[in-house]
Amino acid sequence: MKLTDKIYVAGHRGMVGGAIKRRLLSLGYQNLLLRNSGELDLRNQEAVQAFFAEEKPDYVFLAAAKVGGIHANNTYRADFLYDNLMIAANVIHAAYQHKVTKLQFLGSSCIYPRLAPQPLTEDSLLTGPLEQTNEPYAIAKIAGIKLCETYRDQYGCNFISVMPTNLYGIGDNYHPENSHVLPALIRRFHEARTDGAPSVTVWGSGTPRREFLYADDLADACVYLMHHYDGRETVNIGTGEDVTIRELAEAVKKAVSYEGDILFDPSRPDGTPRKLMDVSKLHALGWRHSTDLETGIHLAYSDFIKKQFSLINAI
Repeated sequence: MKLTDKIYVAGHRGMVGGAIKRRLLSLGYQNLLLRNSGELDLRNQEAVQAFFAEEKPDYVFLAAAKVGGIHANNTYRADFLYDNLMIAANVIHAAYQHKVTKLQFLGSSCIYPRLAPQPLTEDSLLTGPLEQTNEPYAIAKIAGIKLCETYRDQYGCNFISVMPTNLYGIGDNYHPENSHVLPALIRRFHEARTDGAPSVTVWGSGTPRREFLYADDLADACVYLMHHYDGRETVNIGTGEDVTIRELAEAVKKAVSYEGDILFDPSRPDGTPRKLMDVSKLHALGWRHSTDLETGIHLAYSDFIKKQFSLINAI
């Protein structure tokens, strides 16, 4: 992937795509193709075909997706399945038709069975039932993986798939109900501190274990793998370390300087009991994360404050 190559970052306005864009620019890549959803609806096959025919990208990072936390996934099940299926099918097929040199598809750790042995290895895919709360999203992502595999098998396309763990960082979604757990906690603890609330209630029992990777570390791994990996098999991207939701809440509380109590609501769904990635393949390829969780939470909170400041100034 040369500095002059034309690189399409699908989903550059999102947290993951934005991080990939920043990483590419920092390395000197200037010929980036960027379209927001208003300019190019990736669910529209005709529009996607026209874009690829006109621009003819050399490389594609497929980071565009409809994403959200447990509540959003479980509420908008049809939307999560349809939108993500269409995005994957349209972009991957167009990349084949227009002879893209290499495409990287970003999946999610939720593709693995709910009760798969921990840590999650790449070969545990399709060995058991999925977590029910995000099954539609997971099925769409599995379809994307299989598209990459089958286009490679049938047509010889150099399409690879990477599976990130839970992500957070600059550009995250802090919606009070539709966000993932870490940004949701940042918002709740910040608002509790601002309002002087005596406690913060966290969904679930606090016992599930989760792994978290800073989005800019993910972007570094994605660019690294675009250079160093051409295999058919998926590659997990994570830290290989996890914490309980209770420990995560304590870490966010500390970062936000909130002094109240933490309560848990076990009537809310916990989701998968544990979700830790086996990253031995990634480590063997020569990449490791560099941002520890405490540092990453502080960076994410700073980004949240900047967003709040921007909203206040815009009013």
